Parts: sequence; structure tokens; C-alpha cells
Amino acid sequence: MFRTLAVIGLQFGDEGKGKIVDYLSSRYEIVARYQGGANAGHTVITGGKVYKFHLIPSGILHGTICVLGNGMVIDPIQLLEEIKMVKDYSPLKKIRISERAHVVMPYHKEQDMVEEKRKNNKIGTTGKGIGPAYEDKYGRIGIRMVDLLDKEKLEEKVKLALNMKRGFLEKEFNLREIVQSYHEAALQFKKNIIDTSSFLRKSIEEGRSVLFEGAQGTHLDVDFGMYPFVTSSNTTIGGAITGLGIPPHYISNVMGVVKAYTTKVGEGPFPTEIKGKIADEILKKGNEYGTTTGRPRRIGWLDLNLVKYSVEVSGVKYIAISKIDILSGIGEIKVAYAYKYNGKIIKKIPPDPSEISKLTPVYRVFEGWEFTGEDRRNEIPKNMKNYIRFIEEKTGAKVVIISLGASREDTKLLGRF
Repeated sequence: MFRTLAVIGLQFGDEGKGKIVDYLSSRYEIVARYQGGANAGHTVITGGKVYKFHLIPSGILHGTICVLGNGMVIDPIQLLEEIKMVKDYSPLKKIRISERAHVVMPYHKEQDMVEEKRKNNKIGTTGKGIGPAYEDKYGRIGIRMVDLLDKEKLEEKVKLALNMKRGFLEKEFNLREIVQSYHEAALQFKKNIIDTSSFLRKSIEEGRSVLFEGAQGTHLDVDFGMYPFVTSSNTTIGGAITGLGIPPHYISNVMGVVKAYTTKVGEGPFPTEIKGKIADEILKKGNEYGTTTGRPRRIGWLDLNLVKYSVEVSGVKYIAISKIDILSGIGEIKVAYAYKYNGKIIKKIPPDPSEISKLTPVYRVFEGWEFTGEDRRNEIPKNMKNYIRFIEEKTGAKVVIISLGASREDTKLLGRF
């Protein structure tokens, strides 16, 4: 086991990172999340209880120290709700919040919906205000966690932001009410707002083990995803460095999480998308509804062209495959390993999304299998092994974990890492 390890999604998000991080967290002293906000959702099932996280790393269920890094955009009201959800785990003793992390304000959520409504090409936003919060960050009118603790300064900053947005927002906001509610919320976790960058660097230098957790997936990365159908932050390994304030060499290795098939929420190109009976069966068996939005996810076959690209961008050495049990009993299973494009065979996604719709996937067909969480102590079937070996062959990364069910216990370790 590596002293520090980053866990990254290799598809469009919803790969099952929350479960994998939960599985690994007991082996680490600190779990640190580096980007995104409440637009990402992790569901963890343990001891018969369901926990839905949007901000706090699921490592909190193991009593692990959980860091919310400077690269995140945090809704303090949502954060308080999650703190209450895990109150039995003494969260305020374990959570560390970056003083530099930006805050999602109520007007960001309004701006999110107004912008989406006025666009010709919809992105499929979650409406959680994430994009506008990052816009304000880079426009230098953002509110940071440290600002919430000084009521007078907070009022000045919120007033400026509202004045800048006047005429665009369709809803009126009460300045005093915003300042009062957000200041009071922050006071409830005032002692948890610290310099997390220094805390992490010192912890690593002292030999403590740290798990770095990303939100969403590589193909939603603002630079390396299918722009403009992307999120507003860097979901790849670079985001861990800037979103936590640590040097690159502090990350010992990178594990990527891949769903055994592909899902996507929102608009945008999806080369291996399928519809009909098989898609409906996977949707139902896999409970493929967004943790944040509740919307049904789009379903497709596994696309190793996308996964290979993600492996290369973030230097992924190890892979965890989630929901491989969902494919049990499906029958023949397809995996895309190339595309036909303008009469040629290619293995790279074009940067122009309008060209992606012209791709025709080239598939390898595998015989199906029967294997679920109840079989986790048994040898995995030959057909599943062939499927896993093909993933390793085409990506160059080693599969070390497979997930065979929704609960923490339904996880099988295939190799050391």
C-alpha cells in the first residue's frame, strides 16, 4: 500500500469512487478532497445504512481525518447538513476545511439556472451553483471560507458581488439575510477552518498516510474533458496538486476508478451510448440515478478509448472496477477499443465535440458471466477474467480491485498495490 495515493474517476463521474475511497479509507490516516462541490455525489452503504455524501469524504465513516481542500467550492449550509448526517462519528473532531476554499452562495445557484436557461446548447448543470462560484473565484469577486468569519468584510464582499450581477439575476436577494445566515453557519465550524495546505504538507513530511480524493471524472475536466460539456474544475491529477497546495512528488501513485460499463448525466456526446432493453436492464439493476440530481443516467458500453486517455493524462498505474456485478446475466457484453472516423480507425477522441458524434465504436464482444457479491470469496469466472485482462491490455494499468455489490463488504482485492 502506498503512503499517499490519489483516486481519480476515469469516465464521466459516477464511477463509484465513493465506495472505493470508503474501502481504502481504513488504511489511511487522512482523506483529502481537492476539487468540486455539492454537484458530486458519493453513496456509501455500510451496516445496512445508506450515506449520501456531496462534500465530506466518505472516510469520515472510518474516523479518518477528512480535509476539504482549497480547490473546492463549498456550500456551508449543505456542509452543516452532512455534519448532522454523520453526527455519530464526531465529525467536528475530524474535519479540516481550507480557509482558502471558495463558498457557493445562494445567488450562485440562481445564476446557474439562469445561465442554463438562456443557453442554446444546454450543458445539463446540476443547478448547485458550482460553475458560477468558480466564475467568481477567477473573476476575483469570490467569497472564501475565511471571509465568512468576519461579518463586516463578508457584507462588503457580498454587496460587491450582488452589484456586479445586478440586471442578470432574475431573483432579488436580501444582503443582510445572506450575510447573517452564512456567518452563523460558519461559526458552527469556525475551529475547523485552517491552513489545510500546511497541515497536509506537514502530515506527509511526518510520514502520515494520505488518500487524495477527486470528484467527478476525467472527461468532465474543464481542460481535458469534452468541452463545453464539462465541470468547472480540474478533475485530473493536476487538480490534486493545485487544489490541496502540495508538491507533485508528494503523490506516490494514482488509482483510477472505472465503472464496468459507461454512464453519463447531462448533455454532450457519448460514443458508446445504448438504448432499449439492455440499457433499461442496466439502469434498473445498477440503480443509475444521480445522487445529486436524481436524474436517470445515460447508459453505454465500456469505452476503453476514453479510459486509456484518462490513464495517460493522470499517470494511472492501478484500476478499480465498480459495478462489474451489474453485468452478470446480461449475456454478450461489448467493449469499445477503437473508433471508425472518416474511413479510418482511430483510438483518440477528437477535441471538437461536434466531431465526436461522427464516431462509430469498434467493439470486442465478450461472453457474459454470473458472479455477484455473494461469490466474492470464490474464484472469479473465466469470462470475467478475460474482460479484466482486456481492460489491462488496452489501458496499460493493472486492475487490483473489483466491486461486486453496493455495500463495503462486496469488494474483492485482486492484487497488491
